[in-house]
Amino acid sequence: MAEQRYGAYRGGPDPLAPPLDLSEALEALAADVMEGYSPEQALREHLRRGGRGRPGLDELAGRVQRRRREILERSRLGGTLDEVRRLLEKAVLAERGQLARDTEMDATDRTLREMQIENLPSSPAAAVSELAGYDWASADARAHYEQIRDLLGREMLDARFAGMKQALENATAQDRAAVTDMLRDLGDLLEKHARGEDTPEDFDRFLQRHGDAFPEQPRDIDELIDVLARRSAAAQRMLRSMTPQQREELMALSAQAFGSPELLAQLDRLDASLQALRPGEDWSGSEDFSGQEGLGLGDGTSALADLAELDRLAEQLSQSYAGSSLSDLDVEALARQLGDRAAVDARTLARLEQALRESDLLRRGADGSLRLSPAALRRLGRTLLRDASRRLSDRSGRRDAHRAGAAGEQSGATRPWQFGDTEPWDVGRTLTSAITRTAAAGGDPAAGVRLEVADVEVRETEARTQAAVALLVDTSYSMAAEGRWVPMKRTALALHHLIATRFRGDRLQPIGFGRYARQMDIEELTALPAEYEQGTNLHHALLLALQFFRRHPGLDPVLLVVTDGEPTAHLLPGGEPLFTYPPLPETLEATVAELDRAGRIGAQVTFFRLGEDPGLARFLAAMARRVGGTVVAPDPEDLGAAVVGEFLRSGHPDAADD
Repeated sequence: MAEQRYGAYRGGPDPLAPPLDLSEALEALAADVMEGYSPEQALREHLRRGGRGRPGLDELAGRVQRRRREILERSRLGGTLDEVRRLLEKAVLAERGQLARDTEMDATDRTLREMQIENLPSSPAAAVSELAGYDWASADARAHYEQIRDLLGREMLDARFAGMKQALENATAQDRAAVTDMLRDLGDLLEKHARGEDTPEDFDRFLQRHGDAFPEQPRDIDELIDVLARRSAAAQRMLRSMTPQQREELMALSAQAFGSPELLAQLDRLDASLQALRPGEDWSGSEDFSGQEGLGLGDGTSALADLAELDRLAEQLSQSYAGSSLSDLDVEALARQLGDRAAVDARTLARLEQALRESDLLRRGADGSLRLSPAALRRLGRTLLRDASRRLSDRSGRRDAHRAGAAGEQSGATRPWQFGDTEPWDVGRTLTSAITRTAAAGGDPAAGVRLEVADVEVRETEARTQAAVALLVDTSYSMAAEGRWVPMKRTALALHHLIATRFRGDRLQPIGFGRYARQMDIEELTALPAEYEQGTNLHHALLLALQFFRRHPGLDPVLLVVTDGEPTAHLLPGGEPLFTYPPLPETLEATVAELDRAGRIGAQVTFFRLGEDPGLARFLAAMARRVGGTVVAPDPEDLGAAVVGEFLRSGHPDAADD
């Protein structure tokens, strides 16, 4: 049997990933839109917060910052100096022991050696430099000293080429010479590239000779320069993060690397070329390490590189720059820093963003901005209507009205079945839809037809009355300040969906009134930001409602008014609003006059009073008595159920009683 291997899937989106829940995202977006966010802002906020069981960008960004603090608080720089001191102490101790044991050594020679060993400078760099020409009597001492120079060389290389410290452990003179050749060839290639004289063949030849030194496997010279520049810049930041004394010691010690000054010269040449080719890297920053775990040059550079990568991830997760998208997120870097689970979460958020932007739930307006689409408004309206119906049922014991009209004569029209419909099927239209679909898919209807839910058509019934519904909603400062803004818009959307899907012969006109009043479509009202303007111009709103009723003379007028304050503004003869508080008698007189006109044409009037203002309660009660209307005082969260219930009662009493 052939051997089978299993590993992480790396072929793009995970085919076994659970399906995305767009309905949850839509609800979250709609809630923010109703609060006054634009759909673009609402989408950003949802991605930042995340959803049920799914972390958002803010949580991932918080984990990035915790990882950053962990690196700084766990580690300190200077590990290379610590290791040099340790090896130096072992060399000196071994040499002292050898001098004490060697009885054949010339006494004067022994004394001179002991004096040199005992009077070494306290600085490790100076001590290593002074011992460069020392003739070691102890083979062990000489080996420890050579380890210092070998360590320095490997650390210097590891600071620029990750993994070199381990790769060159126990390296031979030939291995070191090969590294020097690589550095020389690399310097030549970079300088040739800077002059614009290099070719792809030059890069290929370089990798053929020295590819083992680059586990990242760069595909071209620009990718090679990017990798090297990030590492080299991190090495510079590491040096700047050290104390001046540590930095001075290392610079002095670096000349002893591999016992050859050429290595340092080639590394300096490399750093200069990389800085010229990638000046945008951070070559001058520093970090404040405060931990106890000592880091050598290579490990310290890796830590600085990790910190820089975490900073890039933090910026990507912030999505605060122009044109930002989750497709910018470096998922592989996120997996390196936070683990595979974080990468999966990030991919899920990116899939969600892409799915929402490409779905029929959002659309681009003429100005390029995102908007909730009609399909999104229908889905949201269906959810809100279901919630309002549930609340209505809890309050009054009535069922939701599932039919397009009241229990009456069939209209002859049909429509696709929707969840909750109780109308009889139109068998002919249903079978015709199934046959047409089967034939279009290449099937043979004669061989049999399978019905699907999408094929079902139901017969509509005519309502005994059809209504022109003017929904007047207060958009003044107090509605926003008292937290009544979102319930008002949820109510309008639920009522709109009820009329659009169950009472198609009716007409609905939302009218918002603050200092002015204006007619709005449901999309405009849903996206309306909180308007912090003073003025409750019910007079102007009633004028617009009467115009709406006159455009539909064959429909029964229904007037629904949602407000939390007395009228404080009215229109002057020239069309300008006059605002005063407390209300002027002229404002109240103008408002009452328009209400009387609505009463004379037979409008069924219901006021929905929000808040506990006694003055408003008395005023609305008096207004309702003038026209035989009703006052309802619901809690804001029950406003939708109250408005839907009163609409059914006043505009379609048979449906309300069903």
